[in-house]
Amino acid sequence: MSELAPLPLTTSPPKERVAYLDNARYWVMLLVVIGHTLTQFIVMDSARAVYVWIYAFHMPFFILISGYTARHYVGDFRQVRRIVSTLVIPYLITETALQLITRHYEGQPDTLMILSPQWLAWFLAALFIWRLTTPIWRALKYPITTSILISLTVGLIEVPNVLALPKVLGFLPFYVIGLHMNRDRFEWLAQKSVRVASATFLTVTFILCYLYSRNWTTDWLLWKQRYDEAPLSAGPWEGMLQRGELLLLGLTMTFAALSLVPRRRSWTTILGGRTFYSYLLHGYVILVLRFQFDVFDRVEQYGVFAVIGAMVAAVVLANLLMTKVVSRVFRPVFEPRLTWMFRTAERKAAKV
Repeated sequence: MSELAPLPLTTSPPKERVAYLDNARYWVMLLVVIGHTLTQFIVMDSARAVYVWIYAFHMPFFILISGYTARHYVGDFRQVRRIVSTLVIPYLITETALQLITRHYEGQPDTLMILSPQWLAWFLAALFIWRLTTPIWRALKYPITTSILISLTVGLIEVPNVLALPKVLGFLPFYVIGLHMNRDRFEWLAQKSVRVASATFLTVTFILCYLYSRNWTTDWLLWKQRYDEAPLSAGPWEGMLQRGELLLLGLTMTFAALSLVPRRRSWTTILGGRTFYSYLLHGYVILVLRFQFDVFDRVEQYGVFAVIGAMVAAVVLANLLMTKVVSRVFRPVFEPRLTWMFRTAERKAAKV
């Protein structure tokens, strides 16, 4: 049998860092770490309001940016190698470690379920699937409509949590919309009138979350249960209506937040280029503080002051994990070169 021909070295230009996108990554990473920290105080009204507000759009925000930056994916050698080194390997390391930690302290899961992500590693699995299917979403005639229909109907059926498929399919529209964004649309968001409206809208949504979130089932924001499954316990039409409202709200809040992101290069740009490490590492810190030192249970008695303190600590933690020292230490772990794993790429001149 003849040897397979190696993949072309590249069919798309290497990405250049864009200040606006790195700034966006920085601010959304703060929301991610704050949101995960507040899950420890979800029973408190003050924490619940902030939690619901953040969870309404922080992942749609992150996913839409991920879609936009993946719009040139075609599966060339460089891109495939990067998927393995920055998604597959980190997923295996992170999910295995987190499940071992929770099993040590809680006895769960009984056996390791590496292909069934239990916490933050689900996003790496999602990016892996979305990235591989990018050419499909670029080729379809009605990709956004198709992705919305998939998102609305997936809650009607039982979908196994293999590689977080329920969430992957639920959040799919945000990725597909990101794929079809362009610079002109981002520039439109920068208009002064749009920014004023965006700031007003985000403020109003926060007030509404503060007033009404205590009576709302927050599990809707996790995008992983069937509609008829507890605690959602909704009928088909009610479930699809609720999911549709979340899609609209998440998209609107995402665009509002994107309009407020600074365009100029600053210190947040530098840190925003290292959000990868902050995302992967902050979960370990939260679990250690929770299980080993019972920090959250001890400070819960201080009420709103505990919530504020936790949010401040989350911001500090997120920034520390985006420093150059952390990236230098953990890059060999989470972004290995893997030269031993891959065949030699074939250099070919691009055909006209």
